[in-house]
Amino acid sequence: MLLAWPLAAAELGDDGLHKTPWMRDTFKDLREDLEEANAEDKRLMLMFEQRGCVYCTKMHEEVYPASEISEYIEENYFVVQLNLHGDIEVTDFDGETLSEKQMARKWGMLFTPTLMFLPQEVAQDATAPQAAVAMMPGAFGKGTTLDMLTWVNEERYALEGVEDFQRYHARMIQERNNGSTD
Repeated sequence: MLLAWPLAAAELGDDGLHKTPWMRDTFKDLREDLEEANAEDKRLMLMFEQRGCVYCTKMHEEVYPASEISEYIEENYFVVQLNLHGDIEVTDFDGETLSEKQMARKWGMLFTPTLMFLPQEVAQDATAPQAAVAMMPGAFGKGTTLDMLTWVNEERYALEGVEDFQRYHARMIQERNNGSTD
């Protein structure tokens, strides 16, 4: 029976959400979070999750613990976790302050987990989804996740005439050439 448990089960916080060492505990003022991420030369990533989410559990038990992914996030991202049904106040880039659950509605968040990737500069009147350079709703495998993290971090979305994420990901699958379609 012990063999059925994951080797490194994800830790759950008092709010029922998975916790990792690379998540930041902030005041959830996105303007301040972006400033701090930039000061550390990291990209701001918002991570929407919810208590009991089986797909969040999959990511925290099967994907994020992989050293190539956890190390990449630690080195390149400033991660702020948001609770789809939470009551903690969040201040959007446009200055509006709402609870996490109200902000999730404002932003049209429907699925967990959802990763939202922000640029280094955001206009004062923009909301987070308006400014986002990419969003990743749902649970994905290690290859897809690492490819998205890399694609955003390398700012490949801003390169003119170059491959979009799906083409980049397809090329990475071919380059890995490990028999996986992920």
